[in-house]
Amino acid sequence: MQFEVPQFIEVEAKIFGPLTIKQFIYVAGGAGLAFIIYYLLGSFWLALPLAVPILILAAALAFYKVNDKPFINIMESAFKYFFSNKLYIWHKADKPIKANSQEEIEKLANPLGVPKLSNSRLRDLTWSLDITENLNPVTRDNTENKLK
Repeated sequence: MQFEVPQFIEVEAKIFGPLTIKQFIYVAGGAGLAFIIYYLLGSFWLALPLAVPILILAAALAFYKVNDKPFINIMESAFKYFFSNKLYIWHKADKPIKANSQEEIEKLANPLGVPKLSNSRLRDLTWSLDITENLNPVTRDNTENKLK
């Protein structure tokens, strides 16, 4: 027994000529709303400034795609962004150092175990940079290649 597997399932069926049902509803709704505005105002020139944005929105909803996504998804995301809470608060939690002895405090402050050589911060910094550079295999290989 053979079964037919549906293909192109993401393509909507064209029901009203070249338009899908969604496109037809958007275009017909925009045109109908523009006609109602024209009928209520009674003048073409008075209704034109109100009807043109509605027709442009209807055409965008029916045909315009952003990154292969329908324009209605972009509008939905925009409404969610504009009307949702945007209060982001970050509190840094300070963790106290729990050490019993002076040796443990120095160990936490200096994780590489570099000995303290002098009272000068600059000398300590250059010493620690030299140590970490010697420990790093990438920089060590480059310095060995330069020396050869």
